[in-house]
Amino acid sequence: MATLEETIFQIILHGGNGKSSAMEAIAAAKTGDIEGAREKLQEAVNALNEAHHIQTSLIQSEIRGEKTEISLLMVHAQDHLMNAITMKDIAAEFVDLYETIKQSGGVRL
Repeated sequence: MATLEETIFQIILHGGNGKSSAMEAIAAAKTGDIEGAREKLQEAVNALNEAHHIQTSLIQSEIRGEKTEISLLMVHAQDHLMNAITMKDIAAEFVDLYETIKQSGGVRL
């Protein structure tokens, strides 16, 4: 069984992987690789789902009366996860935007 600290590091790990994949999705879309961008978005979703499942298990433990120590590391993990989720949502919007630009033949300024 993993220690609380190991569990927290798993949230940070999966959150970081999700954020990285989201950023890679934006980079792919920017070059016109919309299919690759969508694949990276799915990787982000998968990583963030894993982090969310771990977070949910911690919440369920607390609901059962098992108190969880709120440490600076725990706060950092939660912050990391929320920022990664936000980045994934923004990346999805960017991919849609780049796809629209590509389909319209580009933008003239």
